[in-house]
Amino acid sequence: MLVGMSSTQTADPLAAPPVPLTPAAPPAVEVVVPVHNEERVLAASVRELHAFMRLRLAAPFHITIADNASTDDTLAVAQTLARELPEVHAHHLPEKGRGRALRTTWLASEADVVAYMDVDLSTDLQALPDLLAPLLAGTADVAIGTRLAPGAEVTRGVRREVVSRAYNILLRLLLDVSFSDAQCGFKAARRTAVAPLLEQVQDDGWFFDTELLYLAQRGKLSIHEVPVRWVEDTDSRVAILHTALEDVRGIRRLRRNDADRVVQTGAPARTAVPLT
Repeated sequence: MLVGMSSTQTADPLAAPPVPLTPAAPPAVEVVVPVHNEERVLAASVRELHAFMRLRLAAPFHITIADNASTDDTLAVAQTLARELPEVHAHHLPEKGRGRALRTTWLASEADVVAYMDVDLSTDLQALPDLLAPLLAGTADVAIGTRLAPGAEVTRGVRREVVSRAYNILLRLLLDVSFSDAQCGFKAARRTAVAPLLEQVQDDGWFFDTELLYLAQRGKLSIHEVPVRWVEDTDSRVAILHTALEDVRGIRRLRRNDADRVVQTGAPARTAVPLT
């Protein structure tokens, strides 16, 4: 007699046996969109990104909206998107900081490749397959969009152009880096390679990108550059001069600590995952 049946009941021989629940496989790619007070543009941008990835990416993916201490309705919008779109997830951090948001979400990820992009989608999404392909194929450790390499198409104001070029020249002179564009908000990495670096990055703000790439180069990781089409968001919340000053302080810190820095890197390449 089966547990829960009366003595007069019999098992239905045609009833299908229960199917054991198995956890969903981890995504091949997780794209993080860090946001702070972006309720106005968040829904349209995430829907555009989601539609593009469904169309162009054959591998399973997640999109994580990382809300860092927004004071408007950004989190509510993110949660609505997560309910409506199956691959979209919302994560809230009580403290502000783009670097903090990326470190937290990337370290929590189970994806083979972790990536991020700015919510304004200033970088044309057509470059995304080229950004992800060498990482999924296991031929690179880190991939970055660049606005300063041959083949890039950039539309932005003179002040931002001058500040960007000056900053990257300063990095080459003072930190001896070889990558061309540290601050383009369009980056990806193999999770196993970048995870040990995330533990070593000290900056929680905008300098996070530069410090991560600096450590990747010091650790002899392969950095792949993808020229992008980039159009400046005229409603950007980034305070250019303030951010530049914070970046200069970060450069000084890296130079001061350079002699004692031991860079630990991650595991070898994973099995390739096909792209369409």
